[in-house]
Order: sequence, then structure tokens, then C-alpha cells
Amino acid sequence: MAVIVVGGMIGLGKTSVATLIGDKLNSEVFFESVEENPILPLFYTASEEEIERKRYPFLLQLYFLDTRFRAIKQALGNRHNVLDRSIYEDWYFAKVNRDLGRISDLEFSIYENLAANMMAELAELPKKAPDLMVYLKGSFETVLHRIGLRGRSFEQDPALVEYYRTLWSGYDDWVMNYYDASEVLVVDMDKTDVVGRPEDAERLVADVLAKLSEIASADS
Repeated sequence: MAVIVVGGMIGLGKTSVATLIGDKLNSEVFFESVEENPILPLFYTASEEEIERKRYPFLLQLYFLDTRFRAIKQALGNRHNVLDRSIYEDWYFAKVNRDLGRISDLEFSIYENLAANMMAELAELPKKAPDLMVYLKGSFETVLHRIGLRGRSFEQDPALVEYYRTLWSGYDDWVMNYYDASEVLVVDMDKTDVVGRPEDAERLVADVLAKLSEIASADS
């Protein structure tokens, strides 16, 4: 068995895919902290003046860094788990918010130093990194459609569209050119519906198993 992280743009179905893989592989799933996250609704609904004054983007990244660090430590310690997004993607979100001026250079430096210390601690574990990232890729139209379908009220403000577009526009580049913690399996979510089409779910699981077998063969 292996440790798998499911990554990708907001709304593309990470939770559904992580649940599917966890069920099929009989693995525990570590879900992204959303419902109990006290900062996320404030991040999405705050005015620019509130963001500047209360530093919600920086606080949100620290919150996610903390919760994902605890999750991946448990996952790597047990060796047989699936994570709904992981600590590795947090850096990309922090960088985008720094580039947008929502996180200051000083805050970003503090964030990077803290993240580096956490990654150094992960390197001390017997299993140091995931085996595979299942990366959910989709068009911007699919992203917006699926954000609308899941209906979280704080995500629906039309003013957020440009923020989503900025995140989406650099995501593929980050995964393909900067993410190096594990192998990557790309899933086209424009053509995949693991909830509504059982054949899509079966195909995705088969692709994951085939990729894990390929990784195991290369390591042996």
C-alpha cells in the first residue's frame, strides 16, 4: 500500500476522489479542514480593507499549515493513507496571495521558514514523502461550475472569480515544474465525474492502481 495525496484547484472534487480511493484501497482518508475552519469564511467574505487590517490570508495559511502538518505526519507514520490536499500545495496558495499583495513579503518569509522547519521534521520519519499525487486538472469553466454546484455560500461571491482565475492559471505550472515530492497522476476532470458515473470512478481507481504498481516496480 502507499500514501496518496489528492491535489488540485478549488472545487474540482478532491474530497470525492480521496473518499473513492480510500474506500477502494481500504485506507484512512485525511480530509481538508473546512467546516471547522474559523478563518476560511472570513477570508472569502472580507473586504480588501478588512483583509489589510486583520491579515486573514496570512492567518489562513498558518491554519492550513498547522492542520496539514499534523495530518501528513500521521499519514506518513501509518504508511497506508490518502490525504485530501497536502502540506505541499499550501506554499502555492501562500505565494499567490503574496503576489496579489494579500500576504506581505515579511509574512511570506515567516511562512516559508516555518514550512521549511516542518518539512525537515518530516524528513526524519521512516517514510519521508507521499508515493503519489493524484492531480485533478480542469478548465476554468469546470472549476466555476463545480464551485457553484457544491454551494458553499462564502465561495459564491462573483468578486471571487478573478481570485479563482489567478489560482487556476498557475496551478498546472506549479505541479508540473515545482512539485517534486512524489510521482504525479493527472486526471482530466472536464471528462471525469466519479460521483455521477460509476465507470469514471472505476477507471480512476484502475489508473491509480496501475500507477502505484509502476512506482513499486521502479523502486524494487
